[in-house]
Amino acid sequence: MSKPKRTANASYAADSIQVLEGLEAVRMRPAMYIGSTGPKGLHHLVWEVVDNAVDEAMAGFCTKIEVTLLADGGVRVRDNGRGIPVDKHKGTKLPAVTTVLTTLHAGGKFDSDAYQVSGGLHGVGISVVNALSTRTEVDVVRDGFLWRQAFAQGNAVGKLEKAKPAKRTGTSVTFWADPEVFDETTEYSRKTVGTRLREMAFLTKGLEIRFRDERGDEVFEESFRYAGGIVDFVKYLNSSREPIHNQIAYFEHSDGDAQVEVALQWTSGYTETILSFANNINTHEGGTHEEGFRTSLTKAINDFARSKNILKEKDKNLQGEDVREGLTAIISAKVRSPQFEGQTKTKLGNTEIRSFVQKAMNQALPEWFARHPSDSRKIADKASSAARARAAARQARDLTRRKSLLESGGLPGKLSDCSSSDPDVSEMFIVEGDSAGGSAKQARNSAFQAILPIRGKIINVEKNRLARVLQNNEIQSLVTAIGTGIGDEINIDKARYKKIIILTDADVDGAHIRTLLLTFFFRYMPEVIEYGYVYIAQPPLYSVKIGTKTTWIKDDPGLEVFKKANASRKLNIQRFKGLGEMNAGDLWETTMNPDARTLLQVELQEQFSAEQTFSTLMGTDVEARRLFIQQNAKDVRFLDA
Repeated sequence: MSKPKRTANASYAADSIQVLEGLEAVRMRPAMYIGSTGPKGLHHLVWEVVDNAVDEAMAGFCTKIEVTLLADGGVRVRDNGRGIPVDKHKGTKLPAVTTVLTTLHAGGKFDSDAYQVSGGLHGVGISVVNALSTRTEVDVVRDGFLWRQAFAQGNAVGKLEKAKPAKRTGTSVTFWADPEVFDETTEYSRKTVGTRLREMAFLTKGLEIRFRDERGDEVFEESFRYAGGIVDFVKYLNSSREPIHNQIAYFEHSDGDAQVEVALQWTSGYTETILSFANNINTHEGGTHEEGFRTSLTKAINDFARSKNILKEKDKNLQGEDVREGLTAIISAKVRSPQFEGQTKTKLGNTEIRSFVQKAMNQALPEWFARHPSDSRKIADKASSAARARAAARQARDLTRRKSLLESGGLPGKLSDCSSSDPDVSEMFIVEGDSAGGSAKQARNSAFQAILPIRGKIINVEKNRLARVLQNNEIQSLVTAIGTGIGDEINIDKARYKKIIILTDADVDGAHIRTLLLTFFFRYMPEVIEYGYVYIAQPPLYSVKIGTKTTWIKDDPGLEVFKKANASRKLNIQRFKGLGEMNAGDLWETTMNPDARTLLQVELQEQFSAEQTFSTLMGTDVEARRLFIQQNAKDVRFLDA
């Protein structure tokens, strides 16, 4: 192997080593601490401060949290906990509150006497928020007085001030995210914040969280408090579903170092919804607590089914996917010393928690079955039915695999593939109908753009089992073209495209097809969403000519704005009934050209909000769907989020 060429200025000496002091490292590499500097990272600032307040609640010292989105773009989080200590820290010789705000890995979460369990573990949360904000103001009430201090980009502005006497206790943190860091946006989503706060209230029984949005013409307020905790969480998730038993199963178990709560209820549907949390942190990648739950659940239902002769001696055991069909479950573990995968905290790794949860479930679930024999039989019957359907689905899946000849490179005949075989540059447009497919084929750059036309509306996967889903020709084409497989057999490394772009007409039917496709991906190929491979194209609904100049407008509100801005001019307006009406050149320039188009990346920011949205929109509860559409009609973007 040849040696790399050296350049004259490639010196590497002691003065090449940079030492970043204080919070400089955070400002230089913010994504290392909050995941990104886009909307997700921006909202992460709110979660860090709220988590600290919730930790006070879990410790038994806080009953109320107030979160306010201020009119000037700031965020205020106030709690009635103990208040951050204000006495001097022995190590830094600064007040403890100053130390916590300006020093990484400084916090009370390392001291088991201060917090037995907590979500904030690394001591980087509030200091990172401070570092990434133009200004942070902290008010602490404790020791009989109000204490105040301000900060700018992580640095203290003046000393901690002792203000007026006060009897109550608590902490108020107000911060303004730095637009130099968050250059994409500094605007918070009301729905995203409200959804997360609701979730935190569900997980912390009896905690009251008040949310206020002072932006806009009218102040928005809502309050969350759930005396039933995660039992109320399951009721909320199943509000638009049909439970097969009314009594929600609930158990809790604790010892000196850990605690687990479980609530579960089966519905008549076919999809499972399992949300797991560790110290109130959503572990959407699961972990040992979820593994223990799944193992014990499968065993308990098999034991019950055999004891009641639902499973005969010759029958095979039910599998995990059988017993979880239609299940909605919340698993909330509290661990003294949790081990997460990094600061993002998406998977719990404590090996002892697996056996802890499994042991607790092995005792509690059979006892619940014994107390509720009628409900338990319904659950076991449903699982047995699911096992028969699974066998049928396996046959359908094998048929799909044989038809597609995936292993030998066979692809659907309707797919117009691109010449590139590099998934990093290849993209596939899922196009509505053959007419639009024809226009898209003419418009595309065949070097890296593939076109897959689908006929009509695909099957609604929310109302059908996998066996029937896989019999749908359009689903078969999708699965084969993408290449990852489906369900438990999915392998994201086999994705043939890292941009899967949904391109439908800019009308109601197009929106429905888009929602059906998103539901399919969410239920059976969630990894393509989690890895950021799914996008929504933004084709125009109108072309407006003023003289020889053409302006493309994507929706009716945009047209109204344009009309008002050009009220005195003659407008030649054309509305497209479908993509097939656009000529190839216009479709390329407005929708498919990477240098000019706008794509919306589909992100899964809040899992339980997505669960609620898809089950409401695509489930069997017509009244719930009608109310949802009425409430969200003004913001149709939410339907795609």
